[in-house]
Amino acid sequence: MTLNHTIAVVIPSYRVTRHILDVIAGIGPEVSRIYVVDDKCPDGSGTLVKQKCSDDRVRVIEHSENQGVGGAVMSGYQAAIAEGIDVIVKVDGDGQMDPTLITDFVAPILSGEADYTKGNRFFDLEKIRSMPPMRLFGNAVLSLMTKLSSGYWDLFDPTNGFTAIHADAARHLPFKKISRRYFFETDMLFRLNTINAKVVDIPMDASYGDEVSNLKISKIITEFLLKHGRNFFKRIFYNYYLRNMSLASLELPIGLLMLVGGAVYGGWHWFLSMQAGVETPAGTVMLAALPVLMGMQLILSFVAYDIASVPRRAIHKKKVKIAKINT
Repeated sequence: MTLNHTIAVVIPSYRVTRHILDVIAGIGPEVSRIYVVDDKCPDGSGTLVKQKCSDDRVRVIEHSENQGVGGAVMSGYQAAIAEGIDVIVKVDGDGQMDPTLITDFVAPILSGEADYTKGNRFFDLEKIRSMPPMRLFGNAVLSLMTKLSSGYWDLFDPTNGFTAIHADAARHLPFKKISRRYFFETDMLFRLNTINAKVVDIPMDASYGDEVSNLKISKIITEFLLKHGRNFFKRIFYNYYLRNMSLASLELPIGLLMLVGGAVYGGWHWFLSMQAGVETPAGTVMLAALPVLMGMQLILSFVAYDIASVPRRAIHKKKVKIAKINT
């Protein structure tokens, strides 16, 4: 698999000195380059790797200021692209991710079945019992919001940081616009949808050690909710009005107009009837109910179209085919 393709691993490093060397040691020979990105780590992760690691595949990238996990991964992506790497895998430095799974994440990309792969800890229902209840709930809520904002309705576990991407897809990402901190993984999915990249979930086991989770429910309710809402409206505008027009582009605004209009009309007349102490006429009820029902049908039709529009073909596979034709 690796004879004609090069694979790199990016490891964001921030307070992972207890695990980073073991993580590097567990990465197999199929990987050509390992980028350890010291994100202004107060424990000196980068210095530790330079002093204690003798693996000649390792390159340490040091940030002068902390940029968050997103900033660290973007630095690794850019370094890998500059070296001509084909597939870039992101692995956390805290030892939670099994490096023997790297080939599972890379295989769909090299076979042309995906542009981006990500872990899914919810695939095996018997094994997710080891996941802390609060984190389980948080991931479930985030998964629903991510489906709406990213357009990848067939994915789950959006905060999973075990990922792989083809360099051709990574080149098209707006590195400076991608969220740098907790929202990074889910914002990546939104950005990938805007370039029509195909994303595939890879089953993996949930594993938790002595780390402390930085994912707080307050962030889910406030910061994440606002950012998901922003990405949702951006995606709808990009996909249904800016880059393409279809019947679904009409169904959504007309459906919303009829739903809101019918509800306001019905509510107003119900209020007037209540003030007058009389029953609302049947004709008025029908005039309110009909647009509400029709609006709901149009919105559901739009959602069905959106679900069916999940990217199905890898964009880097298309480029390979074009290259073959031209030669």
